[in-house]
Amino acid sequence: MSRHMAERTTVRLPKELLSRARRKAAAEGRTLTSLIEDGLRSVLDRPNPENHPRRLPRVSQARGGLAPGVDLDRISAFEAGEDLAYAERLRGP
Repeated sequence: MSRHMAERTTVRLPKELLSRARRKAAAEGRTLTSLIEDGLRSVLDRPNPENHPRRLPRVSQARGGLAPGVDLDRISAFEAGEDLAYAERLRGP
């Protein structure tokens, strides 16, 4: 924390926020300026997600095929089986 302040500025804060900040500074035995300085440093030092390259999700390397009993030529039978399985899950144990 720097104690060599050469600049002064005016900051407008909502009354409730300023009141909470003053109470916190007093409870910690520090100045309001040091509390604001630490808070501002915390925000500015936080990594910016926009500066990091995006990670793409992993692509499945699974091999295989259709589940046993699935025949894409008879999709209506597959849908009926899915409906029955869904109904069973709704019924519960």
